[in-house]
Parts: sequence; C-alpha cells; structure tokens
Amino acid sequence: MSPVNGHANDSANIPTTAVQQIAPPTSDTNIPTALTPNAKIKELISNLEVPFHPSVIEWRVTNTSKGGSPRGQVMPYADQRAYTDRLNTLVTPAGWTRRYTIHTSANFERSKDQKIVAKVLVTCELTIFGLGSHSATGEEWADDDNAATAAEAQSFKRACSCFGLGRYLYYFTGTWVDLDERKRPKTIPKLADWATPEGWRRGLRPYAEGDSKPVERTTAGTHGHGDGHPKGNGASDPGASLVREIEQMEQALGKRMYRGLLKTLARVWNPKDIQDPAIQQKVLAHMQAAERGFRRLDAALERVGPEALTQILRSLKLQSLDLVDNLQALREIVLALEIAAEGKAVKQ
Repeated sequence: MSPVNGHANDSANIPTTAVQQIAPPTSDTNIPTALTPNAKIKELISNLEVPFHPSVIEWRVTNTSKGGSPRGQVMPYADQRAYTDRLNTLVTPAGWTRRYTIHTSANFERSKDQKIVAKVLVTCELTIFGLGSHSATGEEWADDDNAATAAEAQSFKRACSCFGLGRYLYYFTGTWVDLDERKRPKTIPKLADWATPEGWRRGLRPYAEGDSKPVERTTAGTHGHGDGHPKGNGASDPGASLVREIEQMEQALGKRMYRGLLKTLARVWNPKDIQDPAIQQKVLAHMQAAERGFRRLDAALERVGPEALTQILRSLKLQSLDLVDNLQALREIVLALEIAAEGKAVKQ
C-alpha cells in the first residue's frame, strides 16, 4: 500500500510548468487548521478545481470497434501521483492526510465469466486541514494481482473529487481514434481549452463550449488504477450518465438531504425515475450546491466548535444536522455558523 502521505516518487518527470500552473504564492501554501478568511478558503478550492497540466494526462482505451480497421474510444485520466502533487503544492505535505481501510466481499458469481470470486474494497478518508474530510470507496476483483493497489488509487481519486480535484475529468464522453496492432492509440486527442489550466482560469467550462457533458467517471479505468467503467457497446447515454452522477452524490450529502432534493425537485425517490434531462441537470446542480454548502459548514465548524452548531440547530427546531433535507435550511445554518466564526475571530 502507499504511504499515508507524500510527494510522487517520479514527480521529477513532470515539467516545472505543470506545477507552476496551479501553485499559489509562497505565502499562501500553509493552510493551518484554524484558518479561515473565507476568501482564502475559496481560493484554495478554486485552485483544487483547476485541470491538471496536459503533460500528466494519460489516455486509456475503453471500447473497441468490431470489424474493419481497429478503432477505439479513449478517455483521459491522471495517475494518482498527479493528485498528491497538487495537494502537496497547494497545502504542503503537512496540510493533508489520508487513511485507508480494506475489506473483502463474500464470494459471488461474476456475470461476465461466471467465475466465483470476491471483491477487494478500499475506503479512503481524505482530510485537507481547514477544509474538512471526505471519504470514498474503490473496488477491484480479488483475482487481479494488483487489486489492492487499483482499489486504493480509485478510492483516493474519488475522495479528491469531492473537493473538486480532478472532477473536471468526469465531463469527457470519449473520443474515437485509430489503434495499432497492439490496440494502442495511434494518435492522442487534443484537449479542449476548458480542460487546460490556462483555459479554465480564463473562465472556460465544458458546458460553455458544448463539446462535452458530465457522463462517466473517467479519472481512469480499472487498468489505469482509477474509477472509470468502460461500456461494452462503445456508446454513451447522457441521461444514464447524469443518473450515475446523481447517485454518486448520496454519500457526500447523506440520505436525508439526498432524498429531500430528489423529492422536492423531481418528485421521485430514485433518480432512475427522472425522465426529463432538464430536471436531471437541475437535481445534480442543486446537489452539487449542497455539497459545497457542507464543505463551507465543515470549515466554519472547525473555528467555532460543535456547541455553536447545536445552538443554531435548536433555533431552527432541528435535533441533528442529519435531519436537514433542503438547501434553504442548510444555507441558514452555514450563514449563521460563518457569522459566529467571524465574531469569534474579531474577539480574538
């Protein structure tokens, strides 16, 4: 397994410009736990969301054509070392940590080959001091020689995406290219401007250019030690992909908020029952807003302590934060906490 923290072993292979694209001024790299000017928190989150330098992007073949000249659908991804490099650059190695837990499932029949096999499940809890913690789980078939390594990287990158790091890679739908005799891409697609640090900082986004929509989790495939899942038929279904994006929000939001937004916005309990793409987009946007709200709440909570939160919840006649099921209530709680945090900072 990888160490708890640390810089990439082969980071010397990454051009200096790849780091300079996202590095803040030297004075901003130390993010102490109790820090909180909101502007600095927002700046850190903004820097986490910036795309990786093109030099660290790799491509994997997810689908291949049948008959004729060999062609394959390729997706971009970044090795997990690019993620650790970004974190080390922005908050220093002392500014974040991660913890892994490993489990194995019971044996069951794998549908593609009817083999009886278990799965290795790795959960990564990623903490960025001053922002909070997120956890995510990766999985791999136990009969893979690198099952633990692949599941570990997958869980780490999924946890990073909760902070916005590497999340832009989810917007790719795949590009078809010619393959050589070993089924490797003969050419590498050119990244859209929004997928580069320069374009992102200019304000370009995937929806603005209209050439991609959020579909598959594409930070990497199984063989790339990531969390993408290639489709067997080589086609992409934006509606089904949006449903997957919505389903993946449940862990970050908790059941009450997740179901509350589904019921209020779409009048369903299961995102698969949403037929209108516009409503799917609306639900996902509100869930992402809730996710950002919880991040702000965690940051403010670290400054004022749980007692302040308890008082705020009582004023709203809520017994627990787990009972919050709408954005309005979350917004009121976050604003009240941030006001309390600012007041505490003034007194100090």
